[in-house]
Amino acid sequence: MKKSSASKKTASAKGAAAEKAPVEKAAAEKPAAKKSAAKKTAGKKAAAKKAAPMKRQAPAKKPAVVPKKAAAAVKGVAPAKTVAAKPPRGESRTALVRRARRIDRELAEVYPYAHPELDFENPFQLVVATVLSAQTTDLRVNQTTPALFAKYPTPEDLAAAVPEEVEEILRPTGFFRAKTKSVIGLSKALTEDFGGEVPGRLEDLVKLPGVGRKTAFVVLGNAFGRPGITVDTHFQRLVRRWRWTEETDPDKIEAAVGALFPKSDWTDLSHHVIWHGRRICHARKPACGACPIAPLCPAYGEGETDPEKAKKLLKYEKGGLPGQRLKPPQAYLDAGGKPAPPLGAG
Repeated sequence: MKKSSASKKTASAKGAAAEKAPVEKAAAEKPAAKKSAAKKTAGKKAAAKKAAPMKRQAPAKKPAVVPKKAAAAVKGVAPAKTVAAKPPRGESRTALVRRARRIDRELAEVYPYAHPELDFENPFQLVVATVLSAQTTDLRVNQTTPALFAKYPTPEDLAAAVPEEVEEILRPTGFFRAKTKSVIGLSKALTEDFGGEVPGRLEDLVKLPGVGRKTAFVVLGNAFGRPGITVDTHFQRLVRRWRWTEETDPDKIEAAVGALFPKSDWTDLSHHVIWHGRRICHARKPACGACPIAPLCPAYGEGETDPEKAKKLLKYEKGGLPGQRLKPPQAYLDAGGKPAPPLGAG
């Protein structure tokens, strides 16, 4: 009886094992079947892809090339070309400072004779000329001020002037009524508050009618030798193109750029940047192909990149044309610069 019971148990266990085996086998075969089906589907898709007509791809753009030293282009020598190296978006502060200072050094070599482009013989003439330069060129101001200063040589003279007579002289500069009011007003302020002398402090200068921070820094830097950054339209345009700052407010631009340079460099830096903006890096048609700092410029390619075509866009002495001053410094004349013609001459 015992044997019979044990044999029954063994038979039952074997039967269960036999029933379980096909189930496990089927379960094991399912993933394999799925993989096989997936392979077949992938094969069909690949075949369909091969059979489908291929779309035309647009030709790859050629990398922009820039002159290594565009000074060669200015002189008429074919410049060496190299791929422009744009600074990375995540440019570190240290890298930015180095690039900014290198740009300034390069511009100092190109414009060693850079100077304020307004004719003046004393601080009074400079502050008046700077006020008049709003919304017009320094050239037009320089052609206009000789007659103004011949008739009104001192703040006292201009303070007592008949407005209509001053307006007639200033008419060529544009906005002549507002400018007449400003120059007469600042002359009265100089006479009444500062003894007829132009003050040498920023806080005093900005109190004068028509004088803002830009004008004040022009006067401080060029009449008193006190460092200042002149944020005019050229300066604003270029420092943003070079990604020195993304600020748009002149005061914030002044602070951001000033932090990249020693204070002693500020006045000359302003001259270098403004000169470059007037001569090569123009607002509408920058002469990229004739630019000495092209390899350092993130905005390379916004203007004409062909060296020969770019040369035709150069202005003032770089293009063989007269400068903006009727009486430029000797260093400018020695470098080949030409004085501007007086008002009405040619």
